[in-house]
Amino acid sequence: MGDAHPLQLRSSKRRRVNGNDLASRYSSPDELAASSDHETPRRTGSHNIRRTSAEHHRRSYEASEPSDSPDELDHTVHTFYRDNWTRPLRPTASRHATPDAPSEISMLTPPEAPASPITPHIEPPKEARYLPYRQKMVLKGHRRGVSAVRFSPKGEMIASCSADATIRIWSTPTGKHLQTLTGHLAGISTLAWSPDGRTLASGSDDKSIRLWDVVTGKAYPVPLLGHHNYIYSIAFSPKGNMLVSGSYDEAVFLWDVRAARVMRSLPAHADPVGGVDFIRDGTLIVSCAGDGLIRVWDTATGQCLRTLVHEDNAPVSSVRFSPNGRFVLAWTLDSCVRLWNYVEGRCVKTYQGHRNVRFSLGGAFGVYGDEDGRVGMGEKKAFAVSGSETGEILWWDVQSKGVLQREMAHEGCVLGVDTWVKDGLAVSCGLDKTVRVWERVRELGSDLENLDGSLKIEVEDMGKMEGGREGNI
Repeated sequence: MGDAHPLQLRSSKRRRVNGNDLASRYSSPDELAASSDHETPRRTGSHNIRRTSAEHHRRSYEASEPSDSPDELDHTVHTFYRDNWTRPLRPTASRHATPDAPSEISMLTPPEAPASPITPHIEPPKEARYLPYRQKMVLKGHRRGVSAVRFSPKGEMIASCSADATIRIWSTPTGKHLQTLTGHLAGISTLAWSPDGRTLASGSDDKSIRLWDVVTGKAYPVPLLGHHNYIYSIAFSPKGNMLVSGSYDEAVFLWDVRAARVMRSLPAHADPVGGVDFIRDGTLIVSCAGDGLIRVWDTATGQCLRTLVHEDNAPVSSVRFSPNGRFVLAWTLDSCVRLWNYVEGRCVKTYQGHRNVRFSLGGAFGVYGDEDGRVGMGEKKAFAVSGSETGEILWWDVQSKGVLQREMAHEGCVLGVDTWVKDGLAVSCGLDKTVRVWERVRELGSDLENLDGSLKIEVEDMGKMEGGREGNI
């Protein structure tokens, strides 16, 4: 098996969607629209309430011009203004007033003029400034291409899997190799940490999913068996009691982790499934495949709630929910990464600049603009990061779609990238058999001279790092 074997999308009976069907893009009812968190603003001040027509709320699908799409990511922040200040009441003269008794007006002392409101001086938030990432360490030890890499939930460890059928666990601060997990009979394409960080799951070309005790380095006695072909993608539920998997056999399985059995099989796609993920609260699952479809599933019932398809119908190799759970980021084999509003069924952003036509690439979200480390002291913006078949890593601003940074990272294709936002770290892997750790530059200036790689520290398999820097995560 070559280095590209575990991640390369295999050619299959790719089914194209008929152009006549693109007018109706959903193969399932619009259940998600009923639970949308977009509310219609209420209008007051009139006895006659005018109902806005349905056409006013319906948004057209502008796939050919992604730059004209609205910035839905800004909808989470609302600013309210008060137009009229409360004025003092003007009492009416009493009809029973007499010359001997003062009127109600004379009993009140109206202000000479309405008091002008005092607006406190509030400093605007600092504009988000992107500080680039630089290479910190190169971790070596795998004998073949590294398929996937993930930070542990607390960020203190890094797990990597390879076509050499092994999983390696590394220390994040030092890059020290902690242990090697062996047991699979073929290359490993995907891995996932449990939410508590005690268990690691891996999916292999030997058609099995294995669960590992990270402390002891031993595999659980009963593997998860049920798929009939290579396993491409797995993900834990937020509670850690369920696992979802996608396979070359075109199926999506939902597993009971404790019982080690299949809870539900989803009739997902007509081509190999390249990616799966859980939403942050575990109620939804997203899957994608070479048929060009992205499907959103109800975890409890297994019902398909939404089918997303772009007009180009390019094969979709990987998907990931956004941290707030409102969007889906999808990698397609037309060198595009697309951000979908799955409730409305629209592609709202398209990120380009990398090359992706052959391999299944992975990436992540991150945040920049919080370099001072004080929560709420500055504006924060989101970025998306992905590898490229050219050996580069690209960072995009989520809203503007502009490329924040382009860094030559590996010799050959970069298959996976993950981020640890808390400490400004990123990790990447590729066909060159290496895992590379990246850290964000804290101050612009003298540190920029090290961006050419002069600070690179290579950490061999079991050797000690000399001259390395240790820190707490």
